[in-house]
Amino acid sequence: AQLVESGGGLAQPGGSLKLSCAASGFLFSNYAMSWLRQAPGKGIEWVSIIRFGGSTEYTASVKGRFTISRDNTKNTFYLQMNSLKTEDTAVYFCATEFRPAGVRSMMVATAFGTYYYWGQGTQVTVSS
Repeated sequence: AQLVESGGGLAQPGGSLKLSCAASGFLFSNYAMSWLRQAPGKGIEWVSIIRFGGSTEYTASVKGRFTISRDNTKNTFYLQMNSLKTEDTAVYFCATEFRPAGVRSMMVATAFGTYYYWGQGTQVTVSS
């Protein structure tokens, strides 16, 4: 199973970026997916989830600015980030409720379920 993040980069405060996560090796459409992030010197933080039916949840600090979506035909989900702030600077990871066998993954428990991530993440830097 694979999760491959892309789309990170440098943005100015107030700017936008769109992250993508391509999944393979499991039945993507059956599982909730999540974006997590880790800021420098801090622990992993849950950002957003999208359930297999399409309903979504956001952590308070990104609500109204970030939008999570998924395309089950492409086994890909996204995070559109608008009105970026310097405090959004972090490595962003995509995660899934699917627990992969034979893959060394990290587990994160959230109020909306337990998620697993094992990709390299994508760096988002917000700076003027």
